[in-house]
Amino acid sequence: MLPYLLLMFLGTFFSAISQVLLKQSAGKTYKSVIYEYLNWRVIVAYGISFSTLLLNTYAFTVVDMKYGAVIDTFSYVFVMVLSWLILKEHFTKGQLIGNLIIITGIFVYTL
Repeated sequence: MLPYLLLMFLGTFFSAISQVLLKQSAGKTYKSVIYEYLNWRVIVAYGISFSTLLLNTYAFTVVDMKYGAVIDTFSYVFVMVLSWLILKEHFTKGQLIGNLIIITGIFVYTL
């Protein structure tokens, strides 16, 4: 079961990457509305999202549902860290506390 859990964890990380790509795309100005949806960032982000959906569906054939919900909450942490690293966004004290609560909840749940 551990390889499937790691597969889901990896999928959560790539899902966060796709969200950052979509945010990057939303921050740009395009010459027409069609280019807002047909640019490499959006296409890659939705490709990653679709792949992650398939990956998780496959992993859930082995992993219990209760673990999937826990692994999925890591996406909030990943998005915050990737936004800080890639987009150079600063997070607030509330966001930091919220993510620490999420991490603490994950550890309490898994113990």
